[in-house]
Amino acid sequence: MKKYIEILKRNQLFSGVSEENIEAMLNCLSATFKDYKKGEYIFRQGEYIENICILISGCVHIQSDDYWGNRSIISEVSSSEMFGESYAVHGSSAVLNDAVATADSTVAFFNVKRLMTVCSSACTFHSTVIQNLLIALTHKNRNLMQKLTHISKRTTREKLISYLSNQSKLAKSNSFSIPFNRQQLADFLSVDRSAMSNELCKMRDEGLIIFEKSNFTLL
Repeated sequence: MKKYIEILKRNQLFSGVSEENIEAMLNCLSATFKDYKKGEYIFRQGEYIENICILISGCVHIQSDDYWGNRSIISEVSSSEMFGESYAVHGSSAVLNDAVATADSTVAFFNVKRLMTVCSSACTFHSTVIQNLLIALTHKNRNLMQKLTHISKRTTREKLISYLSNQSKLAKSNSFSIPFNRQQLADFLSVDRSAMSNELCKMRDEGLIIFEKSNFTLL
């Protein structure tokens, strides 16, 4: 487990907790680790989960497919990021989305009951982790609100402009890379891939953007 501590330190859940205390909490929170091959599901829509997940390595998409197989990507999870926390609370409803590995991945699982209950020794770092969880949930909510801003735009171009502008702000540069390929970007923005590709070409021809694969420059 020690080899995972450096990754866990980067997660908001363990902010302000020393490496020594993180190691102690792995046992306190009944932490387990599991490897997944690309394409395997960490959890599926309709399941009930009791663990908060942190991605150690690889990549995971939180996504949903409708009855006809149309896919919507809710978010992408990168190394050291947390997911599943909204559903892990005791008594919560069934999971509404799938979590699938889009690359070979390792996931850490933390029992939410152990996390939300301060241990008998009343260790101060456990209380810090509970506070950090609330902060992490706030950050997650902000990210979802940002996505809602993108997909609430009326046209494909407006959705692209909103998303690319935000990526530029995050990168603090007009040149940046996005974490999606074309199909994934279309699924994330809830638009038709062909229509989106045509719009990207029009924006390039009009001198608004330059792009190659997942690399973009706003002009």
